[in-house]
Amino acid sequence: MKLTLLTLVAVAFSASFVRADDVIEEAMKKFHKGDTAPCKKVAAGTASDAELADILKSYQAMCGAKPPKGTQASWTEKCQALIAAVKQLQAKDASGAAAFKKAVNCKACHEVHKGK
Repeated sequence: MKLTLLTLVAVAFSASFVRADDVIEEAMKKFHKGDTAPCKKVAAGTASDAELADILKSYQAMCGAKPPKGTQASWTEKCQALIAAVKQLQAKDASGAAAFKKAVNCKACHEVHKGK
């Protein structure tokens, strides 16, 4: 019991030190980089339920992160648009793909929030 409790405390403590940049960078690498990036399947409306759940979880984590630059309000607005579009796709809403394509505008986000 003591070992389990200590393990949980250690995991919670280390998780609190995860940098926002790491959360954002991981999401970009995993879902947005390359010709076969999962976000391309999402935009096309061909992502599986598991892929949608995975990208949604990542966008939700990003939304809770502090942007490298720009305002938190702008960051939250952009992340919430991504989250809403993915939820539309999960609900099989036909307008979800168009909403995602609009929300996933890389240049619009990078101009305001990319730190490096």
